[in-house]
Amino acid sequence: MSLTVRLKNVGILKQAEFSLGDLTILCGENNTGKTYAACALYGFLKSWHNFVRIAINDEQIDSFLEHGALKIELTQYIETADQMLAEACKRYQEHLDEILAAPEGTFQNSEFRLLTNGIGTCAKEFGRFGNPQDLSFIFSKSKGSEELTVTLGVEEREGKIDATIARRAINAIITNVIFSDALPRPFIASAERTGVAIFRKELDFARNRLLEEIGRANQKLDPLELLSKVYQSYPSPVENNVDFTRQLEGIAKRKSFIAKEHPEVLADFADIVGGNYVITQQDQLYFIPKGTRFKLTMVESSSAVRSLLDLSFYLHYIAKEGDLLMVDEPELSLHPENQRRIARLFARLVNLGVKVFITTHSDYIVKELNTLIMLNHDKPHLKRIAEENGYRENELITAEQVKVYVAEKALLPLEEGQKRRKRGYTLTSTDIHPEFGIEVPSFDNTIDDMNRIQKDIVWGAE
Repeated sequence: MSLTVRLKNVGILKQAEFSLGDLTILCGENNTGKTYAACALYGFLKSWHNFVRIAINDEQIDSFLEHGALKIELTQYIETADQMLAEACKRYQEHLDEILAAPEGTFQNSEFRLLTNGIGTCAKEFGRFGNPQDLSFIFSKSKGSEELTVTLGVEEREGKIDATIARRAINAIITNVIFSDALPRPFIASAERTGVAIFRKELDFARNRLLEEIGRANQKLDPLELLSKVYQSYPSPVENNVDFTRQLEGIAKRKSFIAKEHPEVLADFADIVGGNYVITQQDQLYFIPKGTRFKLTMVESSSAVRSLLDLSFYLHYIAKEGDLLMVDEPELSLHPENQRRIARLFARLVNLGVKVFITTHSDYIVKELNTLIMLNHDKPHLKRIAEENGYRENELITAEQVKVYVAEKALLPLEEGQKRRKRGYTLTSTDIHPEFGIEVPSFDNTIDDMNRIQKDIVWGAE
C-alpha cells in the first residue's frame, strides 16, 4: 500500500507531490520547504481521527443503547473510504494555521491531500475504547470478515449511556478499523529536540508557576488573556516533541518490539550515542557515558546526546512495526562517522518494518545510504567489500525501498486555465539507480566546487 501527499501553497512550497517509501528522504537547500512538507504530513497522520466523519444513523444508536450491542456492515464504509479521506483532508487543511503555528489566515489558500491506493479493513479481532466517563466499548471482527460487532461493557449496560458518547465511540471504532492499517502511526524528532532535552523539566515548572500566579492574581484578571500573552504556540511537531520529552518517566515503563525481539539494535545505538540514558527512581534523567559510572544531566551532556534522546526512547520503549519514524535533520551535532552509522540504523529499522522519513542536509547520510543500495547485489566482490568494511546483510536496502525528493525552485505542473508553466518551489523526485544509488545535484555541485577551489589553491601557481 502506498501513500502520496499533494501540497499547494503550503509555506514556500507552491506545488508539491511526494510518495512515501520504506525510507523517504527530503533534501535541498535551506528555506526551500522541506520542513513545511514534513510538518503538514505529520500533523495529518497525528490527528486524522479528528477529521474523518462516519455516518451512523439514529436507529443504529438507539438499537445499541437498548441491546448493548450492534452489528455493523463495513462494506459501505470501505467503498466510500477514499471519499471520506478526501473530505478529512479538506477539514484538516482548514486547521493548518494551528498545526504550523501561523497567524490566522496564513494558509487559507493552501491545499493538503493524502492519497492511498487501497484502504480496507484491518485484521484486528478485538479492542477497547474509553471515554471521559470511563465507559468501555469492545469491538470484534473476524479476520477477513467485513462485519464488525460493537458491544458495551457489562458494567456500563446497567447505567444510562449518553447517545452522544455512544456515537463518538462507535465512530472512533469504525474509523480505526477502516483506516488504521493504511495510515501509519507517526513519531517525530523535530530539529528543536536538543533544546527541548535541556528544558523539559523547566517547561513544566514554568507552567506551574504561571498557574500559581493566576491563583494569586486580582479577580479582574482574565486568565485566558494571561495565558495567551505568556505562551506562544508552536508547530504541532515541536509541541508533540515537548509533550513526549515531559513524559519520559512514564514512557520508560513500556517496552518496544525492538527491545523485545531485536536488542542488538539497541546495543548498536548505545555505541553510536556513546552510552545509555537512565531514569532514576526519583524520576531524574541522566546519561551514563560508556565505560564510566558518571551520571550526567542533559545540561552536562553533549549536544549529540541531547540530539539522540528522543530516538533512544522511541527505540527502547514505544516503537511498533508499521510506524512512521520522522526525523528532522538526523545529522544534528553528529560526527560524520556517526552520521554514517545513523544511516545504517535507519536501513535496519526499515528492514524490521518501521518506515523512516527524514529531512537532511547531510551528504554523509545520503552517500552511506548509497553504499547500502550499491552493496545489495549478489556479486562476489560486493560481498567481500561488505564483509571487509563491517556491513551486515540486515543493513542493506534496495533502490525500490527508497524515495528521494529535492526541495528546489523549478517549473511547476501546468494548472487548469494556465497557458504557460510558472516557476516556484516544489519537490523534485530524484532517480535512484540500483547499482549507483542516489544522485543529489545540490550536494554534488557544492562538493565539486569545493574540490575545484582546493585544486586551484594547490596547483594554481603552475
